[in-house]
Amino acid sequence: MSVKEFKDLPGFKDANVAELESIGITSVEQLKDAVNDEEKSKQIIKTLSGVGPKTVENWKDAFESKEAAKAAKTEAPKAEVVEAGAYTVEPKPELSEEQIDALAKRAVISGNRPAFKRQEWFRYQKLGEAWRRPRGIHSKMRRGMKRRPPMVEIGYGGPALVRGLHPSGFEEVMVYNIDGLEDIDPKTQAARIGGTVGVKKRIAIENRAKELGIRVLNKMPTTDYKRRA
Repeated sequence: MSVKEFKDLPGFKDANVAELESIGITSVEQLKDAVNDEEKSKQIIKTLSGVGPKTVENWKDAFESKEAAKAAKTEAPKAEVVEAGAYTVEPKPELSEEQIDALAKRAVISGNRPAFKRQEWFRYQKLGEAWRRPRGIHSKMRRGMKRRPPMVEIGYGGPALVRGLHPSGFEEVMVYNIDGLEDIDPKTQAARIGGTVGVKKRIAIENRAKELGIRVLNKMPTTDYKRRA
């Protein structure tokens, strides 16, 4: 409880202000000193109407809680102990204001970009949905006729300033062993471990990347470490 005025004290009445002035107490600080003094607290109980020993004790507790709150604010922050497997903040890239704005614009553009699918993907299952540019001489999709799926065109592209960057803003660098980390700039580049790298080597790469302050974009889950260790 924060005591700034007399009315903040529990059980304090407006009539008690004049009674306190009669015994020379005109401020909250003076009242605080008085309730902590045995003789003055007896005088307060005798002078103030509706104030007994229990009320004075409540006022003393209110003042003590205020002091404890002040001490907590001024106390130096304790170092946080990070448990094994707990989430830690990943390194962030050093980006210019233009790059930050371009990444935000690219995110909006990507959300509005249609799904580009291969011509007649719905007709023949063996074609799949992966994009292939239509090249047939009679292709209506290639000629841009109505009611045909959209094609990949330059107008759908994002800002050139951040083209090819990871959504976090890092430039991706493929890594297949520990030596591949040595040429990475942790301020602008991040590592992506190759898919053919085994678990044992992945753990070694991730541990070395942590020492160098390099972000790994495709880390193994913590559960995999425990399960395969």
